[in-house]
Amino acid sequence: MAGLSHDELESIRDTLAAGRKPRVMFTDSAGQIAGQIGQVTDLTDPEASDEWVVVRFGRDELPFSPADLTIPPRGAKAAAARAKKAASEPEPDPVPAPEFKITRTPVPAPRKEAKVSTVDAPASQPAPAPADKPRKAAGKAAKPKALAGLTVTLAYTDGEWTVAATQGTKSLAKPYVVKPIEALKIVGLVDVPGVKEAVEQILAAERSEAEQQAEKLRAELAEIEARLAELRDAG
Repeated sequence: MAGLSHDELESIRDTLAAGRKPRVMFTDSAGQIAGQIGQVTDLTDPEASDEWVVVRFGRDELPFSPADLTIPPRGAKAAAARAKKAASEPEPDPVPAPEFKITRTPVPAPRKEAKVSTVDAPASQPAPAPADKPRKAAGKAAKPKALAGLTVTLAYTDGEWTVAATQGTKSLAKPYVVKPIEALKIVGLVDVPGVKEAVEQILAAERSEAEQQAEKLRAELAEIEARLAELRDAG
């Protein structure tokens, strides 16, 4: 079963722009939910991920690749509904087969002249009734694809704060430089003992170093201005 073509994707985009949510059918590459019907709710950036067609299936909205989807043929929605209903209904209990019992009458022992204590032989036990066959389990609900984990990294290296983001093995945002005050705000959102204190120590050290450099530059500037005043007086 082929996936969505370029023209079909453009048609879906126009339908979403008109405020409607077109139906699609899952292909064999979608796994256990193949043949089921869903509704497209959004189209994201195909350059950011291969799975950029967001489909509502049941109560979930999950991203899929165009290869996992196709335009459903006519009558596919009704057929999928009937199949889902049939899978959710338990099968009726099997009708038990008629039981056959064989009872043997014990033959009395012959009489003897001597008095002997005898014990009557018990009648044979009836054949055990066949156990009911276990019911077949109802069809398991389709398990939606799990989303890849999202990781956001705040790093401090060589006097610069950077932020990067990845989802699974894909890079969503390459490391970019942020201001120290922004780094402190980000850390403030994470209530982890010791992390905020470490960031404040780094910022304090940078502030002290910057103040020392500023004081040194002021002293050098004062010397230059004094030298300039002497040269003007000499002229």
